Amino acid sequence: MCIAMLYNIPTGCKKIDETLEGGIPNRKVSLIYGEAETGKTTLAIQCAVNCARQGYKTLFVDCDGTFSGLRLSQIASRDLDISELIILMKPNNFAEQAIVIDRLTDYVTKHFGLVVIDTLTSLYGAEIAEHPEKTFELNRELNRQMACLAQIARIQRITVLTTSQVRSVFNEVLVSTEPVASRVLKFWADTIIAMKPTENTNIIKGTLEKSPKRLQPLTCHLRIEETGIHEYLIH
Repeated sequence: MCIAMLYNIPTGCKKIDETLEGGIPNRKVSLIYGEAETGKTTLAIQCAVNCARQGYKTLFVDCDGTFSGLRLSQIASRDLDISELIILMKPNNFAEQAIVIDRLTDYVTKHFGLVVIDTLTSLYGAEIAEHPEKTFELNRELNRQMACLAQIARIQRITVLTTSQVRSVFNEVLVSTEPVASRVLKFWADTIIAMKPTENTNIIKGTLEKSPKRLQPLTCHLRIEETGIHEYLIH
């Protein structure tokens, strides 16, 4: 079978994909971040399915234990056979996560188009909670892992998609959220999508905060459905 060249990977969210000229950029690192239950993992699975629909494999590294085979089957309902193109790995701690990332070139062989690290900061946060005296060392290691992912994306010509939890940021005017270890993640990510809840638990506000092609943020509303995440038009 002849596989077409992989360019960008569609997220399935029309306005975001149009702005990104097709979807999550190839050969770069992208970041999706948000609070719990804002669809980060669902969107990552959706990207893996869309990558598989182009004939390419995905290595899905589940650091948070949130990957759902049922969710995958719902999103890929019309193409159930593509689940064979999604390979799942589950590191148990931050050290194992480092080993997985360091050995990615061994795992990502011919016909791989996407690597998903979901959630990149989960095991990192657990390690800091257990060993707060090692915060500087762990930050340095997280930075090294992100640098490694950026290099792999460029050299292996694949897409790297990471997700992250958020923390609250307080100032005199308002309370906002940003990714855990935001300075490191935002430095290395070429594309950043923020997922924020609304009053309706099924409706998410998605903001394309950073992209190679757009200088100003783009915001749209997304609906979490059984078949995945899709654009929602507010009337």
